[in-house]
Amino acid sequence: RTVTDHLVVFQGNHDPVMVATGTLITEAARRADVVINQPCGGQGRCGRCAVAVNGQGVRRRSTLRLSPADIEEGYALACQAVIEGDLRIRLLPQESIERRLTTDRTVAKISVPEGYAVENQSIRRLTLNLPAPTVDDQTDDWSRLQKALHQAGYHRVELSLPLLRRLGPALREGSWTVTVVIDSPWGGTTRLIDILPGEIPAAEPLWSAAVDVGTTTITVWLVDLMTGEVRAQSAEYNGQIARGEDVISRIIFASKNSGAEDLRKLALDTINSLVKITCGRVLADPRKVVKAAISGNSTMLHLLLGVPAESIRLAPFITAVNQPPPLTAADLELDIHPEASVDCLPGVASYVGADITAGVLASGVDDSEEVSLFIDVGTNGEIVLGSRDWLVTCACSAGPAFEGAGVMDGVRAAKGAIEEVWINAETFEPTFRVIGGGKPRGICGSGLISLLAELFLTGVLDKAGNINSRLSTARIRTGPHGLEYVIAWRHETSHERDITLKRPDIDNLLRAKAAIYAGFTVLAEAVGYPLEAASRVLIGGAFGKYINIEKAVEIGLLPDLPWEQFHFLGNTSVKGAYLSLLDQEARSRINDIAGRMTYVELSADNSFYEAFTSALFLPHTDVSLFPSVARELALTAGEEMME
Repeated sequence: RTVTDHLVVFQGNHDPVMVATGTLITEAARRADVVINQPCGGQGRCGRCAVAVNGQGVRRRSTLRLSPADIEEGYALACQAVIEGDLRIRLLPQESIERRLTTDRTVAKISVPEGYAVENQSIRRLTLNLPAPTVDDQTDDWSRLQKALHQAGYHRVELSLPLLRRLGPALREGSWTVTVVIDSPWGGTTRLIDILPGEIPAAEPLWSAAVDVGTTTITVWLVDLMTGEVRAQSAEYNGQIARGEDVISRIIFASKNSGAEDLRKLALDTINSLVKITCGRVLADPRKVVKAAISGNSTMLHLLLGVPAESIRLAPFITAVNQPPPLTAADLELDIHPEASVDCLPGVASYVGADITAGVLASGVDDSEEVSLFIDVGTNGEIVLGSRDWLVTCACSAGPAFEGAGVMDGVRAAKGAIEEVWINAETFEPTFRVIGGGKPRGICGSGLISLLAELFLTGVLDKAGNINSRLSTARIRTGPHGLEYVIAWRHETSHERDITLKRPDIDNLLRAKAAIYAGFTVLAEAVGYPLEAASRVLIGGAFGKYINIEKAVEIGLLPDLPWEQFHFLGNTSVKGAYLSLLDQEARSRINDIAGRMTYVELSADNSFYEAFTSALFLPHTDVSLFPSVARELALTAGEEMME
């Protein structure tokens, strides 16, 4: 040990680590296998990586989010605190982000496409009866197998070294009858995935996986290619959340030290865990999964593949790749069959990825005569407008506010989250519904939309999001961040702390809804198509299905159109990946969709900034754009005058 080496001890059953002067606490934690969540990607903005340090050997590069009292008590931001001496570190309670979202074994009903035929997808399972070698026929094993495949119609076949090593034993164990699994894409080279001795029953499942790598959630569907059925499903929070809650935070984190490999492993571990869970539900062996189709936004796919993503956030915002090459599970370290084909679906641009091309396929926008508006609401709001004749697309950074992040008492949509709120217009007292029942621990995205609308319509908030301090209610009070509204008193909550909505929370929500609204209005203006003429508004993404249309319109998140024009489609990204597994024509359509889309870069368009600024109000600076809300406000004002 030298004078520049320091002993760092983390509370709990963790081995002490020795680090050099200048090491960040987060890096020391990584070496000690201690998880410290960094929702802002280690930028020091969120304050949620705070730890308590015992010792003088720490230098705080930033004290943002820390009060003088916090510093006096020894708190430091782990991502901004440099170690300069021996330290003992106490971890503070952190929100768990490893909770599994789907804990039951039920499978949401997914209809197999009409006319499904196993011959339409690229994976084949063939039983081949080969002639045994003789003194007169000394053809080598590989040539013998190639000849049998040639006779079956497969002329160019590739074989990996690991499979070559298994070839001879499999042929002899099966007495020259073998079952092979091949991937034979249209117009491509056939690749041998597996070789098994003997004959496999035709009814034996042929497993594949559709995977959606979402910024917040990773979803896996286990598919039997023999029938086209989705046999099991699982979803879990993306482990990368611990390193950043939005794509920009993660790109920044990836640029630091070993951040890129850390993020790759976190996503990979989540996928592998889900594959194991999903297969376990139907007693399937993950090593028998022979193909995976992976969808996700451009950043998520770059990080999963270990491809540098820094260029995505820097002008002129260019991806390293929009259409990744064919891969194997071994390339990616997926815990399925090592020779399994891995198909990463194509994207369009930095912020319009495979989740949108897959979503357009799943929604049928590209095959419809009607013009539709397709919106995927998430940390990055992606939007498509068009029909079978034309498609335009854009993306806007909504931020993680509607995911429960960026709001001080915000939580993700899980047990204990307030999901809907109603406010009495006379007493300003709230009533709320909690996911799973019981006492709340915070409020999730759908609850925040509901709360914002109720506060506005009852006069607690004005158009600019200011809280009305003149109202006679204890629910409105002054807190550390100015005026705030108390949603639940501490005796009503599971953690015995008040749950409130603060002015910074309101600002984040207004920015999020303004970005999405401005995105689709500017996109419509860019092609000269009146938004009200769209036949359908299709909302994708897991979050979308929980949105209350009425409340979303009242805050100006969605356009004021007849309710019957809105359709919630759920996770269209994973559904598009599923469809691509079943049918090579559907997979070809995704390529076509990516090629047909005209991408509009909003950051280069001054009209977006103007539209965004106008949408930073409830519901908008121009209330005439929201006639139903204007009528409701007029009715409320009339009732107040009568009183």
